[in-house]
Amino acid sequence: MSTAVTSGKAEIELEKVSVYVEGLDHSEGVVVAPDGIVWAGGEAGQVYRIDPKSGQPEEVANTGGFVLGMAFSPDGSWMALCDPKKHAVLRMDMKTLAIATLAEKVGDWQFKIPNYPVFVSNGTLYVSESGDFGKTNGRVFAFDADGRGRLWAGSELSFANGMTLDADESHLYVVETFLPGVCRYPINPDGSAGKRELYVDDVCDVPDGVAFDVEGNLYCSCYAPSRIYKIDPHRRTSILAEDITCHMMSNCTNIAFGGPDFKTLFITNLGRWHIAKVELSTAGLRLACHGKSV
Repeated sequence: MSTAVTSGKAEIELEKVSVYVEGLDHSEGVVVAPDGIVWAGGEAGQVYRIDPKSGQPEEVANTGGFVLGMAFSPDGSWMALCDPKKHAVLRMDMKTLAIATLAEKVGDWQFKIPNYPVFVSNGTLYVSESGDFGKTNGRVFAFDADGRGRLWAGSELSFANGMTLDADESHLYVVETFLPGVCRYPINPDGSAGKRELYVDDVCDVPDGVAFDVEGNLYCSCYAPSRIYKIDPHRRTSILAEDITCHMMSNCTNIAFGGPDFKTLFITNLGRWHIAKVELSTAGLRLACHGKSV
């Protein structure tokens, strides 16, 4: 059980959350490229690049399905996309923007709801598979740099969703949406998964995405209520921001850090047509594609 104590008052007033870009088709996925440009997905398979000059979204590719989580490879040469309508993990080449299938199944497991991808600096790709609604059969798959997949941790997660790594890439954190909570797995020296550990269980009611800052605070977005939690390194949980009207923040899904000083938290809103942003006092933890430096 978590020892966290949830505060009932948001740390940041809703007025400080603003629209970053309009005109998206109910985006769930958001990712910041190595060059700082924000990319997002859409519910009709759109892959959007947000033009930094015009501030407008440009649909540059389409999967023909529904784009959930997105992640850039460590060298920035390709992007992993999770598409539950295609029941597949996809690969988009960043030079040609061509989309190919990385995997529709691993072993005997046919992907049902591939949800979120995360890269380790060595090129390993972790992908959460949510599993079936109402069942505890979510799992995590790992793909090596050559695209070979294997079951990494499995059959024990209650709708595996967003994921992230800590600063030294020693643990993989996984949102369990219908627990609800966040668990983590140690990454053993040989690359195998250690025993699942419950990290927090008071992120109510429908957690979705997660991201760390450089001080070890974990941020967790919630589809319902429309809320962002902040979990400090002692696992104490508080509310960072909340929108009870579901207008500025509406069914929050994935979150990603970016901006000139990496202190901007971008928030997708599956319930609306924009990406929101909020400026924080602490920089976000850079991902493998950003060089993992501050």
